Amino acid sequence: MALLARQALPRRHFELTLQPANDAARPPAAGVITRQLLHHAWPVLIAQILSMGMMIADTIIAGRYGTADLAGIAIGSSFYISVIMLLTGTLQAVAPTVAHHYGAGRAHEIGPALQQGFWLALLLAIPGTLLLAFPAPLLKLAEVPEDVASKASAYLSAIAFAVPAVLLYRTYYAFSNAVGRPRVLMAISAVTTCTHIPLAWALTNGKFGLPELGGRGCGVSTAIVSWLALSCGALHLARNGAYRSYRIFSDWRGPRLRPIAGLLRLGVPMGLSTFIDITSFTLIAIFAARLGAETVAGHRVIANLTGLIYMLPLALSISTLVLVGQAAGAHDWKRAQATAAVGLRLTATFAIVIGCLLWLIREPLLAYSTNDPAVRAVALGLVLYLCLYQAFDGLQTVAAHALRGYKVTLLPMVLHTFCFWGIGLSGGYWLSFHAPFREGAPSVAGFWEACVVATVVATLLFGTLLRTVGRSKLAAQSPDRPLLSRPATRDASSQRAP
Repeated sequence: MALLARQALPRRHFELTLQPANDAARPPAAGVITRQLLHHAWPVLIAQILSMGMMIADTIIAGRYGTADLAGIAIGSSFYISVIMLLTGTLQAVAPTVAHHYGAGRAHEIGPALQQGFWLALLLAIPGTLLLAFPAPLLKLAEVPEDVASKASAYLSAIAFAVPAVLLYRTYYAFSNAVGRPRVLMAISAVTTCTHIPLAWALTNGKFGLPELGGRGCGVSTAIVSWLALSCGALHLARNGAYRSYRIFSDWRGPRLRPIAGLLRLGVPMGLSTFIDITSFTLIAIFAARLGAETVAGHRVIANLTGLIYMLPLALSISTLVLVGQAAGAHDWKRAQATAAVGLRLTATFAIVIGCLLWLIREPLLAYSTNDPAVRAVALGLVLYLCLYQAFDGLQTVAAHALRGYKVTLLPMVLHTFCFWGIGLSGGYWLSFHAPFREGAPSVAGFWEACVVATVVATLLFGTLLRTVGRSKLAAQSPDRPLLSRPATRDASSQRAP
């Protein structure tokens, strides 16, 4: 079987051997794992930053067009992000599934797993599109002021057409990461971002003969470039010879109940975890809407910075998930445990550096983000919370993704619910509107205070769970059970880029 696995997979990616678990070599040194993580993470980081650049561009373009349009995009994007993260989080089940096949040398299983992921994406696109296309009940429930609600509704009705493309592309995104080919994602993000920024500006302001749509123009542009990204991904998937052995299109299969059910069992807790994590933060804009457009806009400025900073731990999290998943597929539990530990240490180091730098340049950074003094004052009062939040949020994110690499998703979802809805969102609502020391003077800062506490608790809980899972896998490994090792990929820098 090991010989067949070696022949079925591209030689430059795999060199699988079988050895008893008690004779397995020690996991590679921390330096080797660090190089692997960084080698995989940097293209993902650039791709994520470029994608985040689209949202930042929307904020700048809409903010310079008008405060009402900026507030509308802030509310609208909060709904959009919440829905999309729930759905794409579910589709992220493709990543550990394919990574386990990849690590175990099961090339014949990779193509069918991706195909069923595409079918699941199409299924999830139906409710997602309908929910965003008709947002009036949600906006009314959130008590969004009428002038802001009209702007948010226009934005959402435009961006709803992006949902099928986004879900299909994110399925391809998860697959590309799982097989160790993230650089194409960076290239596609560069194309879409460079297209979106001038297009959104032109549609918002009515330039180059295009209609003046205001904030809605950003939503229209996002929908257009989402389909562009999907087209680029499909073209690469069809024409790149490295994927030929997976028989993705040559052996196409219709939707199968059992594989899709398996993806849902793994992915629904992942999607809910992502949804809970994101909504505990993005819903602040919705609950804070009653505090006025300036408060919402100030929160939006800090939220954009948070999202941009989050790209680094997210990139490390994705690379940690992939490498832990590949090691788990090969039953190399020592390597999986060592990879998770290195990922956490890298994240902590980067978080300290970023937090200090952010504090030092806070005033010129915020001055560039908005021309409104009231919005700038709100944002400046939240920077300290941002410095603390980004550090612990990065750590809990890496730990949660490492657990996904082990295919442990249900208990993390429960912990996410407790921390981010129980402590972060509920506690933040109380601190902002009902705390005795804020009686008569509600403040969005209460949400940020609770979010910091929530991420600290989550870091402790996820760290403990990750250690427990790693030790249990090692303890359960039979000393006579064959171990698939992958010496050819011990140094990820030796792999050829697509």
